[in-house]
Amino acid sequence: MRFKETLIATPGQFVMVWVPGVDEFPMSVSYAGDRCGITYQIIGEGTKALAQKKPGDKIGMRGPYGKGFSLVGKKLLFVGGGAGMAPLAPLVELASAKGATVDIVVGARTREELLFESRSAVAGARMHVSTDDGSIGFKGLATELTQIVVGKHNFDCMYACGPEKMLVKLLTIATEKGIPMQVSLERVMKCGIGICDSCAIDGMHVCRDGPVFSEKDLRRFEELGKSKLDAAGRKIPV
Repeated sequence: MRFKETLIATPGQFVMVWVPGVDEFPMSVSYAGDRCGITYQIIGEGTKALAQKKPGDKIGMRGPYGKGFSLVGKKLLFVGGGAGMAPLAPLVELASAKGATVDIVVGARTREELLFESRSAVAGARMHVSTDDGSIGFKGLATELTQIVVGKHNFDCMYACGPEKMLVKLLTIATEKGIPMQVSLERVMKCGIGICDSCAIDGMHVCRDGPVFSEKDLRRFEELGKSKLDAAGRKIPV
C-alpha cells in the first residue's frame, strides 16, 4: 500500500498504522522517501479492514519509530521468511546502491507467498529461494538453505527478519560461522514508544530499543524463541 506522502525512515524502522474504528498496529516501512509504503499480510481484523481501503480513503500513520538496520561490510547476506522481506527490501536496495555484494535467502510456505523476489533481483541481489512445499526453488526451510549458502560463501554480516523460531536457528548458524548479525524482532506493540510494556523482552522494549537488535543483544535474551506477551499482557509460548 503506497501513499502520496514522503516519509524519511531508516530501513528496519516501523510506523503505527491506525484504521479508524478498528485498530492500530505496527507495520514495517517497506518503501521510504516519496510515495512511502507498507506491506501487509491479512491476518486479523485490522489488516482485513486495511485491505478494504480504496484510493482516497483515509487512515492514520505515525512514526517512524525504533532503531533500524545499519550496513556493515561489503559481502552481505539477507534472510527473509514470509512477510519478513518487508523491512529487508529497502535495505537490499540501499546496500546494492552502495556497491555491496548481496545474497538473499527468501523463504515462504509456497510460491504464491514469496515477497519482493523480483524487487530484490532488480536491485542486483543473488537470489536463493526456498519454499516449504517445493513449488519453487529449494524444498525446505529458509534456515536449511541458509546453512548451505554460508557453507559456500563468506559474509561480513547477516540481516534477518521472519518468524522467531527461524531467527533463533539463524543466530546459531551465524555464531558457528562467526558472522555478525542484525535481526528485526516482532512483538505485540500498542504504543510504539516504550510506555505500554507490551513488547518487552528481558527488560528491553522492541519498539524503542529495537526492533533491530545485534547478535550480542540476542544472546542475552533468555525469552528469545521461548516466550512473549500476548495482547492482554500474559506470557505465552512463542
